[in-house]
Amino acid sequence: MGAGPGEGATPTPAPPGAIDARFTLAAERTLLAWVRTALGFMAAGMAIVYLAPDIDNPVLELILGLILVALGCSLAVIGAWRWRRTMRVLQRGGQMPGPAQILFVVTAIVVVAILIAVVVVIQT
Repeated sequence: MGAGPGEGATPTPAPPGAIDARFTLAAERTLLAWVRTALGFMAAGMAIVYLAPDIDNPVLELILGLILVALGCSLAVIGAWRWRRTMRVLQRGGQMPGPAQILFVVTAIVVVAILIAVVVVIQT
């Protein structure tokens, strides 16, 4: 009697460069998180420029808004770069992207929070 499908048969090796779908989907979800964060920064920048009634100095308002929009754009680019690099590593092997970009995001959030605090203090 021969072995049926899955019974004692040797598994077929994955073709070179094949990746478990869970890893590619996880990388895609991470990219989408970067994009959501970028959109949040851009929306905050637009809100400050067009909806912030408490800021008396339009130059401060514009500068803060532009910083947030520029930061959002850079986060989208960084997220796409990290996704491409991660996909390359998953396909060919190598080192995964390090934490430098994550530290950039954390630093950017802290700097923006400090800038907003400075603007609030200047307004009072």
